[in-house]
Amino acid sequence: MNWHMLKFQVIELLEKHKRITSVAERLGLKQPTVSFHMKSMEQEMGVQLFYSRGGKVHLTEAGQSLHHYAKKINALVQEAERVVKEFDERGSGHLKIGASSVPGTYVLPEMLSSFSKLYPQISISLTVRPTPIIQEMLLNHEIDIGIMSAEPFQWSPLVGETLCEDELVFFFNPNHRFARQETLYPELLNEVPFILHGQESSTRTMTLNWAKTLGIKLKPVMEMDSLEAIKQAVLTGESVSVISKIAIAKELQRGELSCRSIPQNPFKRYIYFTYNADRIRSSFFDSFLSCLHDSVRAF
Repeated sequence: MNWHMLKFQVIELLEKHKRITSVAERLGLKQPTVSFHMKSMEQEMGVQLFYSRGGKVHLTEAGQSLHHYAKKINALVQEAERVVKEFDERGSGHLKIGASSVPGTYVLPEMLSSFSKLYPQISISLTVRPTPIIQEMLLNHEIDIGIMSAEPFQWSPLVGETLCEDELVFFFNPNHRFARQETLYPELLNEVPFILHGQESSTRTMTLNWAKTLGIKLKPVMEMDSLEAIKQAVLTGESVSVISKIAIAKELQRGELSCRSIPQNPFKRYIYFTYNADRIRSSFFDSFLSCLHDSVRAF
């Protein structure tokens, strides 16, 4: 089989956009050319890879399997181009960072601004997604660095360096009755209106595991994906939720929110600097890590 890289790009873009016209536009090709490559792939593999439904193109089960490798291949080609170009561009380059919600929203923006002033020749892109997605992006070579809140993990070939603890706390409106409690006892959480984080959130997982361990029956009244939305709901109502203390540091300082430690909590979470050991480091990798260490000392 002698496949041109273009075919792997077609596979990845079809899965993303579902339309031949969109793929053709992004690759600078004509629609018949994309269709030709699709038919060519099926003929060479001897199996159906695509099917049409509702005016869209979908991948068959075999096509999905091929897509899994196409993403990796495309990412590796981009990485190879990036590494080679850095030798001839005098330190310039592009740094792709993935981060989970807490570091991506409350730690990195200010740090990245300072880093950009020190290294103006380096362009930076930041993707904020739940921790499991950041881990997957690292494995697929889609990003250079992951900054994520997680429990201790071992997942070769990912390497994780602890930056700081990411303490989870119960938080609430300063006028809430919990604000008069120096210590929150587990049974107090049984009947209060509770806001859960979204399905993919590691905070949600740890909260539910804690409640299950202690036999606490939480009373969910809302479920939200956005940390800022959860903060606003707690600010203006009687609900309680769990959040990283880093995420509410400014509100605590201004007296807009109150918090208490999670009682009898056996779970620890940390912010990790993570990368794929199989991926060649950018020439400015160590400079970025140094700036990051300086930034997290404040937490």
